[in-house]
Amino acid sequence: MAVELWNRVNVPFPSAVSAVRVPFTAQTAADVETLLTERENVLKLLRSEMLQTEVRLLYELLYVLNNSYRGNKTFKALKQVEQCVNRLKNMKLDAALQELSDLCPNRIQRQLSIKDGQCVVPSQPTLEWICLKVLGAARLTSCTLRRCSRAFTLAKQQMKWEEFVILNVVITSMLSRLWVIFRGVLLALSGLYRQLLELLRDVARVQPMPFLTDFSLPADLAQFLGPSDALLLTKPAAHSIARQEKKQAAKKLPAEAKKTCTQKRKLKEDLGVAVIRGVGLAADRKSFFKLCRTFTEGKSTPKQTSRADRRHEFQKQVRDAASFSHLEIRVDEMIRWCKSQRMGKEKRLLTFLQLKCRQMKCLEAAGYNIQRKLQTFKKEACWASSPEGSAPKTLRSLASRRRVHGRIRFHTLRRLMMRGGVKRKEQAGRQTRARLSGDDLRSGTAREATCRSTVTHDDIDDIFASAGL
Repeated sequence: MAVELWNRVNVPFPSAVSAVRVPFTAQTAADVETLLTERENVLKLLRSEMLQTEVRLLYELLYVLNNSYRGNKTFKALKQVEQCVNRLKNMKLDAALQELSDLCPNRIQRQLSIKDGQCVVPSQPTLEWICLKVLGAARLTSCTLRRCSRAFTLAKQQMKWEEFVILNVVITSMLSRLWVIFRGVLLALSGLYRQLLELLRDVARVQPMPFLTDFSLPADLAQFLGPSDALLLTKPAAHSIARQEKKQAAKKLPAEAKKTCTQKRKLKEDLGVAVIRGVGLAADRKSFFKLCRTFTEGKSTPKQTSRADRRHEFQKQVRDAASFSHLEIRVDEMIRWCKSQRMGKEKRLLTFLQLKCRQMKCLEAAGYNIQRKLQTFKKEACWASSPEGSAPKTLRSLASRRRVHGRIRFHTLRRLMMRGGVKRKEQAGRQTRARLSGDDLRSGTAREATCRSTVTHDDIDDIFASAGL
């Protein structure tokens, strides 16, 4: 399938003259000046430091995530964005626009050409070649916008799933900035293409040298890109819509409201000068002091009152519960209420008690007598609904429990191992003594008695010899 001319990376340059002399009027000078202004807008965006920084960030992310993130859909979408950016770079649109600037007359040349009546401008083949470049760049830019939107959607979906949260925050922020920049490039290309067509019509009427014989240039980029991408060229920005809505709302305000708003805005404030406020702020000050007085007097807000009432109601229901089945229902309702009120500590404690309640419920169904456990659990549930004072032993923090119990288990294990070693040694000694026969035991005792008598007789002879007997 043959590739369209505008879809090629390297569009062949026409083998024809690049510039021709045409009649030059004030209208033609204005068209050339507008064309150069639109060209500057496109080059300013393509060469902006912001765009280059975001593209470098995209390259760095793809380099870092190449191995660990390769199979992810967001990574694949980012690779498609990179492909569009690289193809736009390889088109060398900035070089073509720079050549257009060299062929167009500057301000002084335009002023002299108006007096002379003739001027050198780009030829029809050159203008058609630049139009093809602009069409290809516009199609690539719209494709880049679609890829950025798709990658943004995938990254946002992963953030909802709480996967790679920090990485997806970086990716979404980068993609949003890229989308805004490339949308500005697309708008600038639309204005540039419109001015190119106007100058092309003037040049083709005077010096016709058609370069495109099998392809006709579209009337505008909206027709070329299609209805889906044409919305990007016609849809106003969100801040302009909000500004128009504010203006319309301000027009609908009555005269007295406008006067009050202007009085509030005109507040003279300077360093070292007393601030002059309007009378309307006195009511706000009084209400503020009244609110502070209620806090100092210890009056609770309606939200605090409703929480206290709900806690008392829960505690009453817990005390009246006759079994762990009823307690599980009450605790589950309280957990949902704590979640809606964003009471994290109470929710965690009650969730822990809910697990314990389910275990006790199984024992209760098996027929065990757990009335004492039921009373203890009621006290724990009442404390968990409003945790104040010293906590019960069963509701201590999991970290401290793990640390203490871990130490106890280690010492207990070491003690058991030592006892097991001593017991094994005693058992081995008993087995050794059992193997000895009775004769061996008797011969051993006789040998010990002979030794003792021999030692005794020798000691007596030594005593008499020392006395001279």
